[in-house]
This record gives sequence, structure tokens and C-alpha cells, in this order.
Amino acid sequence: MGKAKRVGVVPVEQISQSILVFRGHKVLLDEDLASLYGVTTSALVQAVKRNIGRFPEDFMFQLTAAEWAVLRSQIVIPTSSRGGRRSAPYVFTEQGVAMLSPVLGSERAIAINIEIMRAFVKLRDLLSSNRELARRFAQLETRLDKKLTEHDEAIAAILSAIRQLMGKTTTTH
Repeated sequence: MGKAKRVGVVPVEQISQSILVFRGHKVLLDEDLASLYGVTTSALVQAVKRNIGRFPEDFMFQLTAAEWAVLRSQIVIPTSSRGGRRSAPYVFTEQGVAMLSPVLGSERAIAINIEIMRAFVKLRDLLSSNRELARRFAQLETRLDKKLTEHDEAIAAILSAIRQLMGKTTTTH
């Protein structure tokens, strides 16, 4: 049996459901990643801070107070008064996630990263297929509009011819 099975890898579908969009990037929250890797959020953040050079702003960033407020309103996150986190979470883009396994240095981190990369690819494929469907639908609409215009013109010509024939028959009687 492969390494992925021994470390209890999470299904791609479950990871895909954790992917959020902030500042135009598809990201994963530090606490979701920590849970996947089997470490505490503080251990994950500490490992990242020890290797901060690997994480430029397009790989990882901390949510603003406003972004965090929106996130808290959408999902249940305990407030600091009830023992929850006291600072806004960090989020990691696909490239930032790729940098995490060497920083964490465990077999589980490697296996989880592979599944996360698969989740990002699956999400990209879904978005791409949706764009392709939208493009095809637009083409069909254009063709349909053209056909309707052609049919409208043909019907107008037929009606005009009928009116002309009706006009001739009323003047001859």
C-alpha cells in the first residue's frame, strides 16, 4: 500500500470545499491547512514565519479585519472572548501551499500537499469547463438570434406579399 494511504489522506472533494476566494486568489485558511497536516495552527504559522522568505504576498497573506469579519459572518468561528483566535488568519494560495510541505517536513505534509494540488487542478478544470459551456451557449444564442432575424424578415416578406394580394383582390371586385 502507498504512503498516501498510511498517512490518512483527505479526499480531494473535501479539500475543494475548503478553498475560498480572497483578493482574486483561490486560497486555503491556515487553520484548515493545519488540520489537514495534523498540526496546530500556531505551529503551522510559526513554521511559516521561520521560513518567511518562501512566502511572498502572492503565496500567503493575512486577512484584513474587514475580510476576517466577512469570513466570521459566513462560517462559525469563535470570537477571542470565548477562546478563539485573536488575530486574523493567514491564507495560502496554491503556490503557498506548495511551499508548506518542505517547511513542515513530514511525510503527511507531502501526501496532503499532493491532494491539495489535485484539488486546485480539479477546481481549475471545473472553472475551465464552465467557461467553455458559457462560450458555447453564447455561440448558440448568436446563431438563434440570427435565425430568428432571418425568420422575422421572411415572415414580414410573406405578410407584405399577402397584403399586396389582398389589396389587389379588393380593388378588382
